[in-house]
Amino acid sequence: MPCLYVCPLSGLSGVAAGLNRFDLLTLLSPDHKGEDHRALACERRAELSFHDITEARPGLVAPDRTAMQAILDFGREAHDRTMLIHCWAGISRSSAAAYVIACDRNPGFERDIAEELRRRAPSVTPNRLMVSLADDLLGRGGRMAEAIDRIGRGADAFEGEPYQLPLSWPIG
Repeated sequence: MPCLYVCPLSGLSGVAAGLNRFDLLTLLSPDHKGEDHRALACERRAELSFHDITEARPGLVAPDRTAMQAILDFGREAHDRTMLIHCWAGISRSSAAAYVIACDRNPGFERDIAEELRRRAPSVTPNRLMVSLADDLLGRGGRMAEAIDRIGRGADAFEGEPYQLPLSWPIG
């Protein structure tokens, strides 16, 4: 069954080495120097640049509707292929992207997906602005944002551990 793999930048090569075919979504800050991922065996790749912030701040680029639509489109175009999503720490931006892609494919399972996300990745704290924007784009009436609020902030960590999130719900 296809799933989403999520990791920090430091774990990218190791996780990618264990995958046969996958699509790669990179979410890093605009000031981060680009990485050369040509050696990775990914089929498609998208890179979006914005800071990991939850409200507008002078001099920083906040996630916006355009970025969230690009994430949703990337997830939709993957069809049944495995996706690998990473950001700098693997805690906020990448986890938000994984959550919204899973919710897009599984309407009505927002709470279940959030709870499974917390179970599989105790340190993640999905970016609340990203989730709220996607909630609005998908017309979920606040259910996605409420589910993320319900699981709360993750355990303190400098960097998240790689994890997998199923793409089809309900899960066994």
